[in-house]
Amino acid sequence: MSKGGGVKVIVVGAGLAGSLLTVMLARRGLAVELIERRGDLRATAGSAGRSINLALSTRGIAALARIGLVDDVLAGTMPMAGRRMHALDGSETFQPYGQPGQVIHSVSRRLLNEALLNAAAAQANVTLRFDSRVDDVDLAGPAVIIDGARVEADLVVGADGIFSAVRDRMMRQGRFDYEQTYLEHGYKELEVGKTSAGGFALDPGALHIWPRGDYMLIALPNADRSFTMTLFARHSGVDSFEEAGEGAQATAWFAARFPDAAALLPDLAQQWSANPTSDLATIRCAPFHFGSTAVLIGDAAHAVVPFYGQGMNAAFESVEVFCDLLDAHGGDFAAALPAFTAARKEDADAIRQLALDNFVEMRAKVADPLFLLRRRLGRALAHVAGADFAPLYSMVTFSTLPYRSALQLGRAREAWIDGHAARLLANDDTASDDTISDAVVDALAAHLYAALLAGDVPPGVRAPATDA
Repeated sequence: MSKGGGVKVIVVGAGLAGSLLTVMLARRGLAVELIERRGDLRATAGSAGRSINLALSTRGIAALARIGLVDDVLAGTMPMAGRRMHALDGSETFQPYGQPGQVIHSVSRRLLNEALLNAAAAQANVTLRFDSRVDDVDLAGPAVIIDGARVEADLVVGADGIFSAVRDRMMRQGRFDYEQTYLEHGYKELEVGKTSAGGFALDPGALHIWPRGDYMLIALPNADRSFTMTLFARHSGVDSFEEAGEGAQATAWFAARFPDAAALLPDLAQQWSANPTSDLATIRCAPFHFGSTAVLIGDAAHAVVPFYGQGMNAAFESVEVFCDLLDAHGGDFAAALPAFTAARKEDADAIRQLALDNFVEMRAKVADPLFLLRRRLGRALAHVAGADFAPLYSMVTFSTLPYRSALQLGRAREAWIDGHAARLLANDDTASDDTISDAVVDALAAHLYAALLAGDVPPGVRAPATDA
């Protein structure tokens, strides 16, 4: 107990996960001090840290519903029903994410963070402290040191992102596994404004992708009718940021690879120069806790690359899992913290791998005939089978099935469908995804569903994987 007699929690990091956790802990009667090294973003201009648009889906929506914010947040999002692919010749194709009505929501990181901070500030037992850098953490205390002053609590939560000060101190205690891996690719953001008539320059109901094999451009819609574009490419080598260079060279490099996108960016040269090229990294660590006094949440514990749109959703789900375990153990940190590591570590590793795999899919596989046919078959099978079958993407994005189970089950199902799709393509040397009719795909899906019902499928395809 803290000196005041009540239970006090210090949450380091007022980003998305830290702000959500603050609200949920405060509503459980705990006193929470939320500490942020930056200023209060509600009173400043600019972005809330990293500015890649967020893709809010089922897991994140469920967490926001727990604190009564989901309707307000969804009102400011842009629903996206699928991917719109842009070929080099300017042609476009659309790939639905799931069944009709299933969408992911493009949301501004800043606006979502502001909503969560407002919810935290509305709690009488919450103290917000901005412009306060944590110099050190006393895990045994527990306490944090800010400008030489010691701030004590009963629990310290590291929600301070990929460069977490709390995790840094945990790493120095021994028997702590840690891996930080950088991709060879980085990213640069660009913004497409609304048209002269005040409309959207692209279809606002889709996530746009310009897949180019080893690199890609994406664009997500914003409520103000702009689009946030993000170029992902290697830092050096062929088709890289190094090769693109700066100024007129960069403009020519971009226009040669994304001509239709370049036409939407009259100020490309200025944006290219002004916007930094940033890194992409993942974090794996274990355990997520230290004794009964400290725990890591969100990116501090399991940072992932943004290619599955699950970083925020996974962080929000982790907050839910932690709070549910705290409830289950009667508020006993000594029991709840190790239970959290045990419950969440495998799922964190699974979404990390899924996000890495999806980068290859988005930049390369989306133009592959076998991949496209597999996706069509998967959607058709899910349509006829309903709850008996869902493809990997749907299990990750449109359900709360544990990530580890979705990964195991999804891979088994994709391998099964791939075999049938490959045989369908092999029946005709001229066949491609475009030339195979919906009737043929639907007939094969019906055949596969019959096999699914009869149990005439490989192990792991029919029944959901267990968490064991």
